[in-house]
Amino acid sequence: MSKLSRRRTPDAAAAQAEVRPFEGLARIQPHAAGADIGAHEIVVCIPGPDDTQIVRTFGTYTADLESLAAWLKEYAVETIAMESTGVYWIPIFELLEQHDLRCCLINSATTKRMPGRKSDVNDAQWIQTLHSYGLLSDSFRPDADLIALRTLLRHRAQLIQHRSPHILHMQKALLQMNLQLSQVLSDVTGETGLHIIRAIVAGERDPHVLAAWRNSRCHKDEAEIALALTGTWREEHLFVLQQSLELFDFYTQQITACDAEIERTYSAIRPEWGSDQPELLPLDHKPRSHSKNQPQDVQVRAHLYRIVGVDLVAVPGISESSAQTIIAEVGSSLERFPSAKHFCSWLGLAPHNDISGGKVLRSYRLKNHNRAGQAFIQAAAALIRSDTVFGACYRRLKSRLGPAQALVATAHKLARVVYKMLKDKVPYEHTTAQEEEERLRDREIAYLKQKAAKLGLILADTEGTVVS
Repeated sequence: MSKLSRRRTPDAAAAQAEVRPFEGLARIQPHAAGADIGAHEIVVCIPGPDDTQIVRTFGTYTADLESLAAWLKEYAVETIAMESTGVYWIPIFELLEQHDLRCCLINSATTKRMPGRKSDVNDAQWIQTLHSYGLLSDSFRPDADLIALRTLLRHRAQLIQHRSPHILHMQKALLQMNLQLSQVLSDVTGETGLHIIRAIVAGERDPHVLAAWRNSRCHKDEAEIALALTGTWREEHLFVLQQSLELFDFYTQQITACDAEIERTYSAIRPEWGSDQPELLPLDHKPRSHSKNQPQDVQVRAHLYRIVGVDLVAVPGISESSAQTIIAEVGSSLERFPSAKHFCSWLGLAPHNDISGGKVLRSYRLKNHNRAGQAFIQAAAALIRSDTVFGACYRRLKSRLGPAQALVATAHKLARVVYKMLKDKVPYEHTTAQEEEERLRDREIAYLKQKAAKLGLILADTEGTVVS
């Protein structure tokens, strides 16, 4: 319920500031509100009569949020801006949306105040003022169905991160017993490694019996694996190994349960267009695109193809895991992004230029935590040595920009391709590095011909033949 009610009159505002910073400007959104959200209370400011502001404080219980929505409706508020403070804004945002109020989630960096006393009331009044004059831009949020999918995918990524330290604990326990399993196996949590570790925890100590669990695809033979499994077998390290294995299995079970929930969420999502689509074709240019951490019992590629209408996995470097991350973060349609430039800028893949006096002082990439942008960078990193147009692009730019900027530029090129596919619903056409080099050569020859003609010269090859 409401706890505080305040009115700021024009006289009080004049006493606080001698100069009105917004004098002469027209209010674009006269029925706009601003909210400062905290863990225990929400301070909301709405426009009052005769250029005044009304401020009230509400609690964070559901009953308080219902009272807030009714209060906003009573004063004919149409839109409300709020800062993205932790996760406190999520229940408020979703409840107000259910009451047909347009909610704008804004970045706190865009509401910097002038020096002076700071309070929750002043922050709410400042947000309401900026929002009423149209000086705040809201953050992007995908559709409601994809928000549920995004929540599960982010939770699954956290489970994988929580499981990773226990793999290191198992390796550390083995090394302290001088069991060099990591030297003969590329992955101790693979089929061979887990069989051996489970046998050790069960009490097996014979290295030749342990080496018999070797998979036929291992590069090392049983004799070398047996040599690596001859150790000291100290009890304290065996205890750590047992508990680390149990924690690894626990997180693996939780990831499997999360995969089942992701499959159910995928099945509940309905595309906005018809379902008459051709069958998915096999990916001949991606024979080994399987990722160990991708969902095992979820038909990710088929679900994404049904939802968005195009096959993103067909793009080189983009796996099923990265494709579902991109779709969950950016949505199935890109209506909020007018062009590929806006899309790449939101991803954090476009350069930020500091310009003064018409000159670019420096150009750099803004630091952000955009998960979709990180997925594009990971996809570009997988194509560094590939025989694709993106691999050729990276190798061409590396000598001029350096490896870091060339990687971002390649991710930028990938993002533009994905934007074109999602926006126009066109399939990806695979292009080899040789075809890209030939296209660049033809473009360079055309440029040289044009420049030679401008200088009154004739372009000829090394044998003297005029290039037509």
